Amino acid sequence: MNVITTFNTKRREKQIKTERTLLKEISIKMLQESVRRHFGYIKIQGGVFMQQGFDEACFDVAIEAYLLGGKISKFGYSGEDTELVKKRCEEELKHFIDTLYNFWLYWSEMGVSNEVDESFYFCCEHFVETWWSEGYEKGIKRHKLRLH
Repeated sequence: MNVITTFNTKRREKQIKTERTLLKEISIKMLQESVRRHFGYIKIQGGVFMQQGFDEACFDVAIEAYLLGGKISKFGYSGEDTELVKKRCEEELKHFIDTLYNFWLYWSEMGVSNEVDESFYFCCEHFVETWWSEGYEKGIKRHKLRLH
């Protein structure tokens, strides 16, 4: 007897395999250093406990952006320009940036002014784009080495 599998099941299995292999190349330490480099130590309501929560929110966003970059790198490998590839996932990147920024706005202790708001939005944007680029580069490397 043959086992019948659907296309969606196979696609999901391949996606999980790809994500696992991409995630093997980053560590919690890398994520922590990136958060400190981009945001420093931000005053969060609730002290140390909420600081850890903010860090974890940053980790989640970084991982999602990294995986998105790795997933979409197949277009860059096939010769498409990096900026065109980035435009393909512009909506998802904007969502990641807005999610991180809104999380910070909700939990921040600082008196929120427009200047601080704007500068922190750019920090969030740079953070997400950095992790997207990291995943994109790793994905292209994997394609070149035929590890996909």
